[in-house]
Amino acid sequence: MSLDSHMPTSREAGQGIIHDLPAASPDKDPIMQFQEWFDFAQSANIYLPEAMTLSTASPEGIPSARIVLLKCIDHRGFVFFTNYNSRKGDELNSNPRAALVLHWSTLQRQIRIEGNVERISRDESETYFQSRPRGSRIGAWASHQSMLLNERSELSLRVERLNQKYPGEKIPCPPHWGGFRVIPENIEFWQGRKNRLHERLVFKRLPSGDWQTKLLYP
Repeated sequence: MSLDSHMPTSREAGQGIIHDLPAASPDKDPIMQFQEWFDFAQSANIYLPEAMTLSTASPEGIPSARIVLLKCIDHRGFVFFTNYNSRKGDELNSNPRAALVLHWSTLQRQIRIEGNVERISRDESETYFQSRPRGSRIGAWASHQSMLLNERSELSLRVERLNQKYPGEKIPCPPHWGGFRVIPENIEFWQGRKNRLHERLVFKRLPSGDWQTKLLYP
């Protein structure tokens, strides 16, 4: 059964939709363009504008996707943090390529990013880890992320024991926890328009390091 005729679009159902936002500019550095759009999403009070879909694949090409949080962006790439022993960590260690998608429905904007992946430095991971709330730091030690959990009480017991082990604020960064950086090769800016005649601008990184731009049909 097709759902298209029964479900209103966000423009029809949403409240406070922002219309006629400018498209991305081919004359701008794509990282600067990303920052402009991200800053606008923050100023528009989008809930968790940093939430993004991370897609990875096993060496056999089996895909998986989940939501992670963007924690740093600069000209080196897009950084998120995770347990290196999780499913996404295993897949990125064996097949270090990924795709990211940020979607802000209220703004009718979407950004797609594709590229190689690398671990950030240990110093960067440890610095960020110490900025997290205490409970999140304990949780990073307590969770065997993506592993089988027989009972919820097992996790609660691990948290209790770790709180006893680390009663204060001095909690070391787990060796199995840290950041990945997606080094962009392609960045697509998508701006929704009426009648689904959307605007799609793609930046492709050339071997020289420069960016080539092209428009795509919606």
